[in-house]
Amino acid sequence: MQYDPIKRQLGNVFNRTPFLRKLFYRMLDLLLLRTWHVKRELKNHTSQLKNAAVLDAGSGFGQYDYYMARKHPDWKITGLDVKTEQIADCNQFFDRIGFKNVHFEEADLTKINYDQQFELVVCVDVMEHIEEDELVLQNYFNALKSGGMLLISTPSDQGGSDVHEHDHQAEGVQGFIDEHVRDGYNIGDLEAKLKRAGFQKTSLRYQYGKPGKISWRLSMKYPILMLNASKLFFILLPFYYVLVFPIALVLNKMDVCRKHSTGTGLIALAWKQ
Repeated sequence: MQYDPIKRQLGNVFNRTPFLRKLFYRMLDLLLLRTWHVKRELKNHTSQLKNAAVLDAGSGFGQYDYYMARKHPDWKITGLDVKTEQIADCNQFFDRIGFKNVHFEEADLTKINYDQQFELVVCVDVMEHIEEDELVLQNYFNALKSGGMLLISTPSDQGGSDVHEHDHQAEGVQGFIDEHVRDGYNIGDLEAKLKRAGFQKTSLRYQYGKPGKISWRLSMKYPILMLNASKLFFILLPFYYVLVFPIALVLNKMDVCRKHSTGTGLIALAWKQ
C-alpha cells in the first residue's frame, strides 16, 4: 500500500492556514506513538542542551522541528528532506509563524557531508527507506560534534511494516507501507551498524509493544486502509476517531511507560565520544 499519497492529501487539507497546520501537528503528537517515544528521549537527554545546532534528517511535515523550536528557541535547527515540495512548504510555514531558528533544505542523506556541526541529529522513520543505511549512519557520525547524540526511531524486524520477511517469500505479501526498503531492523544488527559507523556508546530499546501495536492499528493502519479504498472515508474519519481516540491515548501511555522485551519499533541512541 502506498502511504505517501495519503500523507500528501492530509497535508493539502491542513496546510491551508497556520492554525490548521498547528492543529495537524497536535493530532500527530497525540496519535503517533513514535512521537511519544521520541519526545521522551529528547526530554531525558537534551533538556540541558543550550544553543545547540540540531539536524533533523528526514524532516517530513516538520512536526519534530516545530516541537523542538517551540521548546528550545535558542536551538538552531536544520531540517533535511529529499522532497522539494516538502522543503518549500515547511520553509513557508515556519516563515509565516515567525520561527527564525528553523530552516529546511533539500538533501539526499547518502550525500550530506557535514563535519562536526551538530550537537544533536534526529532521524525519525527514515532509515527503513534507505538502502545505503551504513553510509548514512557514517554521515550522521561525521555531522556530530564530540559528545553529540544521534536519536533514531525506526521499525524493528519483529513485525515492522506489519509484515515479516518470510511472508514476502512464502505468500508474496507486501508490507503495509510499500515505500520501505526493509521491513525493519534487528536490534543487534542496528547496534552493530552504529558501532561500525564510529559510535562507541549506544542504547537501543523496543517500542510498539503489545499496547502500541494495537494502538497503531486502530489509529493509523485501519484509517489509512480505508482512505486508500475510497476518498469518501475522509468524511467518516472524524466520527471514527471520536470512538478510537480515547482508546489510542490509553494504549500509547501504556506503551511508553512499559519496558518491552520485543516490539515492532526501535528507539536507538548513539553518542559520539
